[in-house]
Amino acid sequence: MKISHLVTAGLLVGVLSTNALAIHRNAGTSAGAFLKIDAGAPRAQALGNAFVSVADGPEALFWNPAGAASATTREVQFTYLDYLQGYKARTLAYLQPIGKTIIGLTVNYMDMDHFDFRDEWGNKNPEVGVPVQNFVGSLSIARGFLNQKLQLGGTAKYITERLYNGSGHNHYDNVGFDVGAKLRLVNWLGLGGALVNLGDKEEMPRGWRVGADLNTRYFTISGEYMKYVDDKARYGVGLEVHIPEDLLQVARFDLRVGYYTRDNTGINTEDSWVKEVGLEETSRVSFGFGIYSSELFGYGASIDYAVTPFGALGTSQQLAVSLQF
Repeated sequence: MKISHLVTAGLLVGVLSTNALAIHRNAGTSAGAFLKIDAGAPRAQALGNAFVSVADGPEALFWNPAGAASATTREVQFTYLDYLQGYKARTLAYLQPIGKTIIGLTVNYMDMDHFDFRDEWGNKNPEVGVPVQNFVGSLSIARGFLNQKLQLGGTAKYITERLYNGSGHNHYDNVGFDVGAKLRLVNWLGLGGALVNLGDKEEMPRGWRVGADLNTRYFTISGEYMKYVDDKARYGVGLEVHIPEDLLQVARFDLRVGYYTRDNTGINTEDSWVKEVGLEETSRVSFGFGIYSSELFGYGASIDYAVTPFGALGTSQQLAVSLQF
């Protein structure tokens, strides 16, 4: 098997978290599988991917661009994702209000290191550099209507894959689009939906998401149902507990937990803390928290963190820092 095939197969396993017995018949038929990784959205990761109806701020640009319409100030966010098998992502997102319209820009760079390269005889090849390098740059536009009860948004993105094929790197370039909507007729109920990775069906994993959320001052419960062309339909549910800023007098604090219907990925024997909390055999639960202050040296600032145990594949962690100005 060629090294490029090994790299692709490894990414596919990591992205889909699917064992061989349950793999979808269309798995591997779309390129750009990395587009399904929740890079740039630790809140979505912590809530079990149940995010399409609650998406807001810079994270919305990666999940449902309509959610960016709620922005009232400029905001910049940097996110670092330590995914699986040495795969990492760094994202930068920026929101710019122009009247009632919000413009969003994102840059997402992903690569993989520590890959064990071997030639056709099984000998190690230490001369090979970074085997996988992926890049996505996007431009989004969003706007609210009916006093923000209806929000609409769209994204155009330029996508580049760079994969090692045994003798060098191959480049694959493409253009894709996302469109989304959010509806909130009453304050305690929200609905959302998005079509993602629209474009050449053989080059991108097209998909759709629909979801809803129930929210109060002290908690939010969200749910989402999603389907990609190369995977079976899946769902996620999440709970976010809010401790308002006016109660703490310092910052708002959110605790998050989520559940997502991934398939079993074996037992984690590497991370001792996962075993200590009894999560060494699960890849379906996720956790996280968020801290937001509106008075940090006169600016709004937030920190968001998420962690997901992926069984034998390892553990995914994501951290985001943002500033409003």
